[in-house]
Amino acid sequence: MTPLCSVDVRLKVNQQTVDLTLSSAATLLHVLRNDLSLNAPKYGCGLGECGACTVLVDGIPARACVIPALEMKDREITTLEGLGNAQQPHPVQQAFIDTQAAQCGYCLNGMLMMTVALLNENPQPTDDDIRQALSANLCRCGTHIEIIAAVHRAAELTKAHVP
Repeated sequence: MTPLCSVDVRLKVNQQTVDLTLSSAATLLHVLRNDLSLNAPKYGCGLGECGACTVLVDGIPARACVIPALEMKDREITTLEGLGNAQQPHPVQQAFIDTQAAQCGYCLNGMLMMTVALLNENPQPTDDDIRQALSANLCRCGTHIEIIAAVHRAAELTKAHVP
């Protein structure tokens, strides 16, 4: 077994470069939440299965709870906080607000981040496309109908924001 050590690393998170000294065992989720105070990605299962910790790495959805933080050097990490804010929400954030697609919030981060990735690949998804894209994200409250409506709304809003 390799002994744990501290390593200096430079990460790019939400378009900001940060220099950190990390344990070689630190997960990306731990660094985002504990070192950078980015609390949108949630600790859910710790196994990469529920989707609560989803972030985008180079635009691709990834489970931050199982990714070694040191592997993120030279990668572009985007969290929900990096999409928009209360004054200027990202179209996907606005769509989830418009359709009131959130209930407890457990799945919300993952659903939003997966929706961003889906719409980047498929700007006009069908219900089946949405179900498939979000199928690996667990929702405990059963707001599935509202979430599907939110993704369709996000597609409309995203299309309206394209120059």
